[in-house]
Amino acid sequence: MATKNQKLGEFGEKLVSKNCFCPKCKKEKTLKLLPPNFKCADIICDFCGFLGQVKSKNVKNVESIPKTILGAAWKPQKERMDAGIYFPLFLVLVNENNTKDCAIYYLSADLQEPEIFQPRKKLSKNAKRAGWQGYYYDLSKDSDRLVRLL
Repeated sequence: MATKNQKLGEFGEKLVSKNCFCPKCKKEKTLKLLPPNFKCADIICDFCGFLGQVKSKNVKNVESIPKTILGAAWKPQKERMDAGIYFPLFLVLVNENNTKDCAIYYLSADLQEPEIFQPRKKLSKNAKRAGWQGYYYDLSKDSDRLVRLL
C-alpha cells in the first residue's frame, strides 16, 4: 500500500501529465508517466523524448515557493551532474487543507546550478536502508527562476 508521500507524488505526476504541455516540443497531452522508481525522471514526452522530474509538496500557500524540496537518491543525481546532465523540474505545490488548490512551477534544466542540489546525511547503520543518501533541492536563491504553469 502506498504511503501518504507516495500518494502525493503520484498525484503531482498525474497533475503535470494532464495539465502541462511538453516544454521541448510544445505539444499538448504528450507527457506520460514513467514507471515508479525510474532514476531521476518521472515523465517523458511520447513525441520528442523529453524527460522531466516531478516533485510534490504539501504547503499552506501555493503562491509561496518553499526554500527546500526533498529530492531522491544522491548517487544517481551526482553521477548525472558530473556528466553535465540535468533534468527539468516540475514542482507541484498542494494546499495541505484543500487539495483542489494547487500550483505547478517549472524550472528549466538550463537554469539549474550544481548548488541547487544539496546532499543529505547518509542514513545510519541502524536504518532500514543503511548508508542510503538523498538530497534536497535548495530553492532559496532560485525561486525567481521558477515559472508558474498552473
